[in-house]
Amino acid sequence: MNLLIQGHSFRYEMERLTMMFFPMEKIHWFVDSAPAGEPYVLTRLEQQEDHIRITAGLVDGVHQTDSIVLKPEEGEQCELAMGRLLYRALCRDTGIVPPWGILTGIRPVKLLRDIYAGVESRAAAEEQFAADYLVTPGKVELARRTEGYERAILEQNKPMDFSLYVSIPFCPTRCHYCSFVSHGIQQARKLMPQYLQTLERELMDTAVIAKELGLRLTTVYFGGGTPTTLSSAELDLLMGWVEKYFDLSHLQEYTVEAGRPDTITREKLQVIRDHGAGRISVNPQTFNDQVLKNIGRGHTVQQFLESYQIAREIAFDCINIDLIAGLPGDDMESFCRSIDSAVALAPENITLHTLSIKRAAGLGSQDASSLQREYHMAVDMVDYGYRAFDKAGYHPYYLYRQRNTAGNLENTGFAKEGKDGRYNVYIMAETQTILAVGAGAVTKAVHPVSGEVFRVYNHKYPYEYILRYQELQKRKDQLYTFFEQ
Repeated sequence: MNLLIQGHSFRYEMERLTMMFFPMEKIHWFVDSAPAGEPYVLTRLEQQEDHIRITAGLVDGVHQTDSIVLKPEEGEQCELAMGRLLYRALCRDTGIVPPWGILTGIRPVKLLRDIYAGVESRAAAEEQFAADYLVTPGKVELARRTEGYERAILEQNKPMDFSLYVSIPFCPTRCHYCSFVSHGIQQARKLMPQYLQTLERELMDTAVIAKELGLRLTTVYFGGGTPTTLSSAELDLLMGWVEKYFDLSHLQEYTVEAGRPDTITREKLQVIRDHGAGRISVNPQTFNDQVLKNIGRGHTVQQFLESYQIAREIAFDCINIDLIAGLPGDDMESFCRSIDSAVALAPENITLHTLSIKRAAGLGSQDASSLQREYHMAVDMVDYGYRAFDKAGYHPYYLYRQRNTAGNLENTGFAKEGKDGRYNVYIMAETQTILAVGAGAVTKAVHPVSGEVFRVYNHKYPYEYILRYQELQKRKDQLYTFFEQ
């Protein structure tokens, strides 16, 4: 889809907003004029002496654009006004109604929390949230509930607390829907000794930084990739380094993403538990074997059930399982069976994701009517899941959004009472420092006084991470200057 930008500097938000209505299309933007004979989305701002005119909508020879007029003193509201105008026009012309309104960011709950801080009452803040951003009542309520559970955890956080993230960017195979930087272990196995050697060095150097800055470790999270791609001996070595270099006496949560059942063995889970990790993820994504094949998962439903049972027998404090709405080949009946099967297992946490759609040959050729059907099915799937979780005693404790999710929906973590995943809350709220190690990891330092966030990006690829480690360490040394400001 073409996007015409005239008279304003709001390209980024208008582009993101347009993407919500045309998820399978690349957005090409133009300033002077759009290509002749092709449909385009118009966003125009005309500044006059006594008024500001905003025009937006789809130009395709069938639909009409809409316009509004603002007073000159309302100039600061132009971007919001244009977003609302474009949203309403595209809802009308495409039949798609994104439930988060004009919000394009990944942290809507954080935005609501910021509004709470500046408004007299919570009810008034929620009304402003809905009115300014056109968020539907159901999503306002979801954000409200989630913010309450997040806040209960964030209020326990102390200014010098921090979390440690350990990146293991390897998987047995790459799932078709995956957008993370991960590498098949068959090709990467030869790098593993050097990768672990470099990871130990970074753990040691990061522990020194944490100690010299007076930081206190409260959560550890092993993510990826799939950490259980490592052998039991490698897991034992790596978790031993965490114990060796860091003070774990204040630890409140220790998570390892086992993720893929085809990487899980009793021996690995016992090593993880013996090293003090009490929270683990064992992810089916769906309880439909054919859908698992469709998405390239190298395991069956039965393998997941066996892995889950082993985790129960080893007595982890908290087991999380992930499900995904909108997977290729899944339908409403199959998805509902997956939800019911997950609830019947009674894990402490269930995270419900919505598929992030990729532009690919098989998907990009879908017509408008099929996209609308998939959109509405994703909405129905998520709605069914939320109602089932609520009935079973789960509450939403964190959520985030991704680009091009089916139905323009969200990913939400649900928990039994007292089993909320702390690290997940911290990563979304951006109010606690997270020191990250490993390829593709991102350190987010939060200043204890100003709240300013400073990021350090590790090299994405393992070979680059290994070869350029000294360069990375110099970047991490900037944390001293940041905290001393």
